[in-house]
Amino acid sequence: MKVLVIGGGGREHALAWKLAQSKKVQAVYVAPGNGGTAQDARLENVAITDVVPLREWAQAQKIALTVVGPEAPLAAGVVDEFRAHGLRVFGPTQAAAQLESSKAFSKAFMERHGIPTAAYRTFTDRAEAHAYVDEQGAPIVVKADGLAAGKGVVVAMTAQEAHEAIDFMLLDHNKLGVSHNEGGARVVIEEFLQGEEASFIVLCDGRNVTALATSQDHKRLQDGDLGPNTGGMGAYSPAPVVTPAVHARAMREIIMPTVRGMEK
Repeated sequence: MKVLVIGGGGREHALAWKLAQSKKVQAVYVAPGNGGTAQDARLENVAITDVVPLREWAQAQKIALTVVGPEAPLAAGVVDEFRAHGLRVFGPTQAAAQLESSKAFSKAFMERHGIPTAAYRTFTDRAEAHAYVDEQGAPIVVKADGLAAGKGVVVAMTAQEAHEAIDFMLLDHNKLGVSHNEGGARVVIEEFLQGEEASFIVLCDGRNVTALATSQDHKRLQDGDLGPNTGGMGAYSPAPVVTPAVHARAMREIIMPTVRGMEK
């Protein structure tokens, strides 16, 4: 069968590389792909990024399965578009992808369904956001609401850093490349939580859940956990911090309530 992988990062290269090893797969296409996928003789890059033209290409090529990597095409509704035309595609719908594409949506979702999360407020007004930082003090976390390729979070250790982040995200957000929801800039200002972060990854069909390996990525640009956040400078798996007890608690208090909430 023919398989299409949507995305242009290292993640998509890894997915395409692994899919190409299957005896059931005759061809693997990557849209748009990258320099690494271009050099792999088993893979073929496709220079299409818009959702509808890509779906039309997939139909014409009789693609049997599409795997979506990045958040942006998911938020743009690529899964919905492919499924509406009878194409098999692996990934969440546009509605489900809001948990990733909008931090304000995901925070409200967690609050609504009793899922543990840091205290927060959402702002579109810059003056109100600045006043909230003055009231709460630092350290504090400022997050661009929309997608920002992993770069839309500032862990501000001083109030000045937080104020600068607010101005940048609400005034100069085009420089960040942030895609905002509902047509406007918005920030989530969140309580700072001290501790170690890990990624807890699961597969879900809407009802059933299978936990995959945990991982831990390092987002800071520079050594010593310094510099601005990036989409990730490196990762390892499994994450030692996720002990069996933490794993069980995450499933019980976060994953299952999320799945039940999405059902509604």
